[in-house]
Amino acid sequence: MNKHRVVVTGLGTVSGPGLNTAEFWDALKAGRSAIQPLNPPVEKVKISSAAAVPEYVPENYFSPSDLSILDRFSQLAVIAAREAAADAGLNCGNEMLTNAAALIGSGCGGKHTDEATYDQLYKQQRSRAHPLTIPKGMPSAAASMVSYHLGIKGPTFALASACASGAHAIIQGMTMIKSGMIDVALAGATDAPFTYGLLKSWEALRVVSDDTCRPFCADRSGLVLGEGAGILLLESEQHAIARNARIYAELAGCGMTSDAGHVTRPDIKGITNAMKNALHHAGLSPDDVDYINAHGTGTQLNDVTETEAIKQVFGEYARKLAVSSTKSMHGHALGASSALELAATVLAIHHDIIPPTANFTVADELCDLDYVPNKARQQEVNVAMSNAFAFGGLNAVLVLKKYA
Repeated sequence: MNKHRVVVTGLGTVSGPGLNTAEFWDALKAGRSAIQPLNPPVEKVKISSAAAVPEYVPENYFSPSDLSILDRFSQLAVIAAREAAADAGLNCGNEMLTNAAALIGSGCGGKHTDEATYDQLYKQQRSRAHPLTIPKGMPSAAASMVSYHLGIKGPTFALASACASGAHAIIQGMTMIKSGMIDVALAGATDAPFTYGLLKSWEALRVVSDDTCRPFCADRSGLVLGEGAGILLLESEQHAIARNARIYAELAGCGMTSDAGHVTRPDIKGITNAMKNALHHAGLSPDDVDYINAHGTGTQLNDVTETEAIKQVFGEYARKLAVSSTKSMHGHALGASSALELAATVLAIHHDIIPPTANFTVADELCDLDYVPNKARQQEVNVAMSNAFAFGGLNAVLVLKKYA
């Protein structure tokens, strides 16, 4: 037994496919996409499709006084963190949770609070902002609120690296546990991007689909925005075994690079190096990998670049790999995407079921791998990789192993 091995013992998700991890996994296994018409539609915004959290009523989860200080992105983080902790058998007041870390990433932060404030000041011409605007909307608000609601008093802070935020937060938790600094970490990310300003900004980028997300397909038309939070409870192996915890999988290795290039165009060298570094860190060979949960945004450039990068790293073995993009079902939840995708990858290993790429039509001629189209696949998954390649050229890759 190695106390510095890091294992996953709890999962919490709230996303387009569902309000909890059971609903999330049921949708992914069924290949059921949560992408629907944006409801209600936002006036003067061309974006018409989204993967929004369904039937979410904040008052079912929080008191009115709590809601006064909780931006939507913080609400989603707290809900997912509560589930992850409970799934691992830890609850507020438990000493193990009190001493844990809370590492919560976000690509956007509290945009609902920011935009409501700007509306009041500039459109409604009010003379004052709400006195709690700063603590409610600051990028670290979700981390603080997770700490507050779960009684966590260990290291707590936010990470921001666009859509790699969740992966970087989980890598940070993994690194802190490996170092012996902590035994338990709640790590992941949250985002709630359905505000007028953010939607107009994404509209201006011209990478958003006007119907649905179909990664790697010849007729793909772009990404579809999602919202949600994914939180994993991580522990040292020694700590998990000592309390007889259920172990989903082992976090075996990670790779991180920066392209130091174009802010939106992926760089194949940065991507391949991140995947190679993750395998090296895990002490694994390319042909050990059974499944890759791809970044798979559904944009023209990303899908071709990621496919070519996989072929460069895995060689001929790439043809034997199962590769899928769960963004086809939960949308691109920005910073939360990589955390949701890692949760999906953990569940793929735990259940030996590979979630599909939904909405699949016909593969692009330059996207010529096995993308597990439309239907989940029952297959032994001993090792899996999860990719996150963010705007700004920030790449994060995690490798997981079946625990033994």
